[in-house]
Amino acid sequence: MTLTLILTRHAKSDWDNPLLDDHDRPLNARGRRDGPRIGAWLRDNGYVPDKVTVSSARRAQETWEGIAPALAGKPKVNTAEKLYHASPETLLGYTRGSYAMTHMIIGHNPGMAEFAERLLFSKPDHPRFADFPTCATLVVDCDESDWRDVQWGMGRVLDFVTPHDLP
Repeated sequence: MTLTLILTRHAKSDWDNPLLDDHDRPLNARGRRDGPRIGAWLRDNGYVPDKVTVSSARRAQETWEGIAPALAGKPKVNTAEKLYHASPETLLGYTRGSYAMTHMIIGHNPGMAEFAERLLFSKPDHPRFADFPTCATLVVDCDESDWRDVQWGMGRVLDFVTPHDLP
């Protein structure tokens, strides 16, 4: 049995209001365009989550709102405050706590980039993988039957894409 993890960094956020708390920053125009594009890419490639865990930050929530309409079905969606600037260890904890065959996590850097790198057996051949830019999406297979058994270095890349890669 294979488990699939989809990791998406939130889309580009708006920095126009310097007084706005970081947690409350919305997406900018580019971010609002990129979410639906990533959603269509996920759908077109058959990467549809059964469960989605989203950071409580506004920009992460808005990223999911942009992705969701493109996907078929209604995955169970959870908001997690602890995903806001989560460490790789926290992200691994959310992964190990999953029950879904295909689980999507929407979060933030630098934790997302480090988590992705540590989870994989080998990195994708993509010039932007290391910095995991906004709305970058990694799809990983784990040859395990239970998420609790997933360890660092066990993931196999199925796909990695950034909005810049899409038409």
